[in-house]
Amino acid sequence: MTIELTRIDEFALITINRPEALNALSFALIAALGDAFDTVAGSDARALIVTGAGPKAFCAGADIKELTGRSMRAQHDGALFGQRTFAKLDQLRVPSIAVINGYAFGGGLELAMACTFRLATDNAKAGLPEVRLGLIPGYGGTQRLPRLIGEARALEMILTARTVGAEEAFRIGLVNRLIDTDPVEAGIAFAREFAGFSLPVLALARTAVSRGLSLSLAEGLKVEADLSTLAFQTRDAAEGMDAFSSKRKPEFRDE
Repeated sequence: MTIELTRIDEFALITINRPEALNALSFALIAALGDAFDTVAGSDARALIVTGAGPKAFCAGADIKELTGRSMRAQHDGALFGQRTFAKLDQLRVPSIAVINGYAFGGGLELAMACTFRLATDNAKAGLPEVRLGLIPGYGGTQRLPRLIGEARALEMILTARTVGAEEAFRIGLVNRLIDTDPVEAGIAFAREFAGFSLPVLALARTAVSRGLSLSLAEGLKVEADLSTLAFQTRDAAEGMDAFSSKRKPEFRDE
């Protein structure tokens, strides 16, 4: 089995378990990831943590052997397949956390960037090396990387195929935090920082940010006003404001 989906308390954990190939992404593995994302979407998990088996790699990228000798149509379909699979993370009602332990190259970094958050161990190394093969990223790298670190830095990474270490990845905003504990434990600890809040409200906040990124500021503010108004209509909003007034801890029910 190349994908392991387990449960730790209220959190779902996906482990890419192909350490002999540095957890490289075959098409079968991408399909298994998609199935796992669908399972998480139908569960009551309050967050998803994604990591790689072994100490060397989160995911070292695509399985190059599968990419050779394919027709133009097959290559295009493959790119769309990877993009659709990773886009399922955007559609999850719960936030996702990629814990980058070791290498995150090519499709592996694209998978991590599709997650809501990224944590990195001190031995993490990230990059989009596709130009070394006469290719460009195809699973979202050219679109998500500029949104995370800005156009100039993204172009430098993509056009030079340069690898960044954990410290630089944190400095430029590619990862949210550096960790020095067990990757899974670190992912769970991070998830607990937001898991007690209202899931519908967290989803509204994520939607406001993601939709606003493709709009002008004026249009984005309209989206924010609409979604903020929706948040006020939830029972959790009433509970949160009442708890604040009563100086007690709110008990959100995801309603």
